[in-house]
Amino acid sequence: MSLKTCDRTGRLTRAIGLALALSVSLSGCTTVSNWFADEEELEIRTLKPIDAEFTPQVKWTTDIGEGVDHYFSRLRPVYAYDTLYVADRHGDVRALDPASGDTIWERDLATFRDSGFFTSVSKIWSSGESAKVGGIAVGNNKLFLGTEDGLVMAMDAKSGEPLWKASIAGEVLAPPALDEGILVVNTGAGVMFGFEADTGEQLWRHESDTPPLTLRGISSPVAANGGALIGTPTGKLQVNLLQTGVLAWETQIATPSGATELERIVDIDTSPLLFGGLVYTISYNGTLAAVELRSGRIVWKREYAAYRNVALQGNQLFVVDKKSNVYALDRRNGVELWSQSSLKGRSLTAAEPVGDHIVVGDNWGYLHWLNAESGKVVARVAVGDDDDDESIFVAPLKVDDAVVAVTRDGVVAAVTTPD
Repeated sequence: MSLKTCDRTGRLTRAIGLALALSVSLSGCTTVSNWFADEEELEIRTLKPIDAEFTPQVKWTTDIGEGVDHYFSRLRPVYAYDTLYVADRHGDVRALDPASGDTIWERDLATFRDSGFFTSVSKIWSSGESAKVGGIAVGNNKLFLGTEDGLVMAMDAKSGEPLWKASIAGEVLAPPALDEGILVVNTGAGVMFGFEADTGEQLWRHESDTPPLTLRGISSPVAANGGALIGTPTGKLQVNLLQTGVLAWETQIATPSGATELERIVDIDTSPLLFGGLVYTISYNGTLAAVELRSGRIVWKREYAAYRNVALQGNQLFVVDKKSNVYALDRRNGVELWSQSSLKGRSLTAAEPVGDHIVVGDNWGYLHWLNAESGKVVARVAVGDDDDDESIFVAPLKVDDAVVAVTRDGVVAAVTTPD
């Protein structure tokens, strides 16, 4: 997790870096030789052999624009209306056929500042100024997106035609949420907005405190049961009334401690997880909590630190901590069921439950299947080319019989496993 946005590097730089790295796979063990890697990095990049129980197959791949490059991003695909919706940070937005990866419709949101003859020339030699898309969501037959420049847009989900747009003060770095015809948008400025989803009319705004130093990221809101839930940079879980934006309650999950601002970071950058009247949330500094939805009362707390979303299947919570250790806990009491540390340091994504397994992606383009009951790694497949530009940066997504993953350079891949 970064405290600021990284600079973009060119495609030529990527090609040179790739030429300097050699990857060899033998008997399920991957070793990497890189002139610029130290011993610790080489150890992390070397995958330990596994007893594979099945072999995942790449069903199809397609490219989505320029991806997100090295920028911080949570641009995860969305599946709705039998369609897969994807976007790149630059502004390439597409609807894909989930069975084949074929494009149903496409819109380019990049813009050009020049005028006249120079606009035509710039369009030939460049793809315009980046739209800086920060998150997408789908609902009410619309696709909603927000950008780092504070633009909120709605598009027709079937055709991609623009419906409305609005400007707000603050970066949108996470997907918005929709319920009861109201679109909830959180921003990096500590301000949350409510919009009428059909027209784009701003209904309310709510401002929260923001500490001097925070992580580069925000909590994606959850809209349900008449409320909008978010985590805050001050370590609180907060619920606002969906119709008015009025604060219903807030509960301190993590408390700042330490002598420096860096040590006192307590951001809750994850999306709250709502199930059975409880809200599960986790903070960067080391607090996982189950909170009663009606009252905000903390039911239990455990010491786990993460900036990736917590996942749920049955009575199991799955946590990927900030060091890429993976845990399963009983959601009812927070008791740890198992832990898996063999992928430590590989910058794992959040876990996606898929049948009897959970799936995580890593910094070198691999998807890993873990047995949900034991935590054992039982399968893996390379989606990228063992290169930093082809890292899987957001949690894979279950779509029908496949798992869809997206890499930093814009490769979208659907992967299936044997029945």
